This record gives sequence, structure tokens and C-alpha cells, in this order.
Amino acid sequence: MTLVITTYDWVPDFARGFVRDLRIRWACEEAGLPYQIETTPVREKSPQHFARQPFGQIPILRDGEIELFESGAILLYLGEDHDILMPRERKARTQTQQWLIAALNSLEPVVMSYVVAKLFDKDENAANLARPRLHDRLKQLVPVIEGRDFIAADRFTIADILMTDIIRGVESFGELGDYPALRAYAEPILARPAFRRAHAAQLEHFAEPA
Repeated sequence: MTLVITTYDWVPDFARGFVRDLRIRWACEEAGLPYQIETTPVREKSPQHFARQPFGQIPILRDGEIELFESGAILLYLGEDHDILMPRERKARTQTQQWLIAALNSLEPVVMSYVVAKLFDKDENAANLARPRLHDRLKQLVPVIEGRDFIAADRFTIADILMTDIIRGVESFGELGDYPALRAYAEPILARPAFRRAHAAQLEHFAEPA
């Protein structure tokens, strides 16, 4: 059965290539899972969309009778059935789950505080206030990643999808210059063919008129 991923019908240029349905597209590409894209309006979300996602966000995944939202939850769901995304061995699996949650809970909120201030609110004062905490988190991550090819389980997993997607967001603002270890970790993962296909597909999707 083909999976269905819900994303927005349109986003502004600066968001293209960074919308979080990319994470699900990437996982599907890694696992060889066919998927289709359906859309919901970004400007005026319908009551039907809020019934599916109470916060009005995306992505949403539909797999037959199962439907779920939140990119982390969707990645864990896909990982349960596909060893290429999350290993079956208990220790490796729990490491993967740990670092996926760490990316979502400990890193992404700090990054987004900076992004919202810098990009959406265009408030340089707020961005400057958020920057030290962002860099604290990046510094804490360096000794974990330094010398590793992957964040967990000594192999590619869904934790790397989350972690590198967040890191490339930091890079897009020029805030990764002092952290060559993070760039050395992220660049080979972002060079994977599955990521390139998913990224190109998202750009193509948002290039079409809404």
C-alpha cells in the first residue's frame, strides 16, 4: 500500500527545502517505500485539517487505516518496520530512539527560537539573545559527534535524518562556522542519494503554483 504524506500547498521561497515533510520523504526514499503527496492550505487551514492535526501543522502520514502526525513520531513508526531506518537489536534501537528524541527536544527548540526571531519576526535583538543558547547546544554536541560517522548505532538511522536536518538549518544561517566536526558529520549524510531525491522532490512540489 502506498503511503500518503500531507504537506502544505505552498510555502515562501525561504522555507522551500526545509519543510518537515522532507524528513518523511527522506525516510521513504531510504527504505524504498512508495509514497504520494497530498496538500493542505498553508494560509487558511480547514476544520478537516485541524481534525487530523490539532495544531494545524504538517507532516501527516496515512498508512491505510493508520494516520499520525509529528515528524518524530512518523519516523519512529516507519523505523519499527524497516531495519534500514532503525536496527532491531535492542541496544542499537534504543540509542537511535534516544538521539532522535534528543534532536527533537534538546536541539530543535533552541534552533527554532533563533530561526523564529531571525527569519519570521526579523527581530535582531531577540536573535542575538537566542544565539548564545544555540551555540551552547552546538558546543555540547561536538564531543558526541566528533569522529563519528553516525549519531547512533554505528550506522545510518532515523536519528541521523533528524539530526542532520536540524544542523543544515543552522548552517543555512551561517552559524556552523565554528563547528567543523558538525559539518564533517552532516555533509556525507546529506550527500546520500535518498536525501537528494527527497530534497529535489520537495523543491519541485513547491515550485508548482498553489
